[in-house]
Amino acid sequence: MELRLCESDFRFMCVVWENEPVSSHDLVLKCNEQLGWKKSTTYTVLKKMSEKGFAKNEGSVITSLVAKNDVQKYESNRVVNTSFDGSLPSFLASFFGGKKISEDEAQELKRLIDNYRE
Repeated sequence: MELRLCESDFRFMCVVWENEPVSSHDLVLKCNEQLGWKKSTTYTVLKKMSEKGFAKNEGSVITSLVAKNDVQKYESNRVVNTSFDGSLPSFLASFFGGKKISEDEAQELKRLIDNYRE
């Protein structure tokens, strides 16, 4: 299963992930409030996400079938592989783009690297 989502589908799934389990009625209200969507748009995207295996609607209660973290990992790997020829250092250099990070952020990055080092 490909875990790639377009931006609007990802935003919809974020509403689901943040509120699950959520009733279809409450999901419509949340999507209207957070995304500016009408009821019909919410139900159309819910149907599409259900057909793709990202969410399920059982008894008007919506839950996710795929974790947000899994979608984020898939997308970040796809970007590194397609845009940076699989080079994580090239991705990070581009991502930072001259921005400075705090000492706490630098320590967290070092910790992550140490945890994933071969």
